[in-house]
Amino acid sequence: MSKRNVTVRMKADYEYEATNLQGNKVDIDMYDADDKKAQSPMDLLLSALGGCSAVDAVLMMKKKRKTIDDFYIEIEGTRNDGIPAFYTDIVLNFVIVSPDSTEDEFRKVVALSVEKYCSVASSLKSKITFTTEVKRPA
Repeated sequence: MSKRNVTVRMKADYEYEATNLQGNKVDIDMYDADDKKAQSPMDLLLSALGGCSAVDAVLMMKKKRKTIDDFYIEIEGTRNDGIPAFYTDIVLNFVIVSPDSTEDEFRKVVALSVEKYCSVASSLKSKITFTTEVKRPA
């Protein structure tokens, strides 16, 4: 089993920065829409799902030697009204502009991407064990 590590550090009450072991950083904030400078954690979850699915779908289309002039995924998450406001439904609308591919082959690639290869989608469908620890630096 491989492991990934990320550290999330507070910058201000509603601002955080996530850093992986390679030093790549992602800003996170919990401000209202008018004051937003970064994605919220729930936005990042949709972004992670989209990014993971996108890479798999694009690579599979390129393996089929298809031309991709444009590609994007519109993702909409519907959240529970209560607390916690978890996602109850996520819709991914895959869009490709490709002069030499068919809708049917793209549909098959998208299904494989989301249902088989995307680690984020698989994580969302699985039962993950969460363990928490609390510590103070020495």
